Amino acid sequence: MVFLEFEKPLEKLTEQLQKIVQISEEGDIDVSDKIQELENKIKSKKKEIYTNLNGWQKVQLSRHPERPYTLYYINQICKKFIELHGDRKFGDDKAIVGGIGTINGQSVVIMGHQKGLNTKLRQYRNFGMANPEGYRKALRLMKMAERFNYPVVCLIDTPGAYPGIEAEERGQAEAIARNLMEMAQLKVPILCYVIGEGASGGALGIGLGDKVCMLEYTWYSVISPESCSSILWRSWDHKEEAAEALKLTSEHMLEFGLIDEIVKEPLGGAHNDPEKMAKVLKSHIKKEINTLMRVPTEELIENRIAKYEKMGQFDQLSVGE
Repeated sequence: MVFLEFEKPLEKLTEQLQKIVQISEEGDIDVSDKIQELENKIKSKKKEIYTNLNGWQKVQLSRHPERPYTLYYINQICKKFIELHGDRKFGDDKAIVGGIGTINGQSVVIMGHQKGLNTKLRQYRNFGMANPEGYRKALRLMKMAERFNYPVVCLIDTPGAYPGIEAEERGQAEAIARNLMEMAQLKVPILCYVIGEGASGGALGIGLGDKVCMLEYTWYSVISPESCSSILWRSWDHKEEAAEALKLTSEHMLEFGLIDEIVKEPLGGAHNDPEKMAKVLKSHIKKEINTLMRVPTEELIENRIAKYEKMGQFDQLSVGE
């Protein structure tokens, strides 16, 4: 297991537990009482640590190398899944995966950012940073879902849209903006879940939905703490301060009315029990699909647009004022 800096007390206790278990197995000694005692200590320490996390620590958890990514959830949630490729205009962006799956007999179009499990795969997936063709592939899949009346499920986990010159040359901003316009008017239910990082337009490109939810230890913001720190302080050294100032946690997003619900993670984060997290997520998706599929199409779109019109604060002046 990989332990983050603030998880060091857990690392020591876990090492002690592993040694005692090893001694028990090799020497055929009954140390069940000691094992139980250490397990209780670990559980107690976890509760103590994870109920007092600050913004930066939640950002770190959202990036944990053992945290489950989109394809893991898709394979756990969907009984059958057929991945579809390409935007039919330029190419196939490996940073966004998507296709048709079934969840308890209900066909869905499911997609999301994929970061990669190791260094080679992270490079292959461009670290989950999508190019314009990724967002156009996502839109193609959404339009297909509309034709067949399948609900859409989007799993968000990206440090941002790819900022390279070639991405701008192929219309990065236009691709994201078009997705927002089309998703606002899509005639089928859209469910969006932030499963890791939710950064800037890269997240918004597949993040407009009837229900937008965040897993407990994730973040959603216009900019990452590091980038914010580098702009304001000309250094990454103030990233922790920036994380607090940005108010980017799931609790803040719910308080601001920018998301609809927080999906609780297992104690210690999704990476501590991926199977349980996948079951919780699947149950939540099933419940929301059952509710939204009963809403008439016109009402669904009206509610979606009205939801986003209420966000933010603004003043409207009449001509001449």
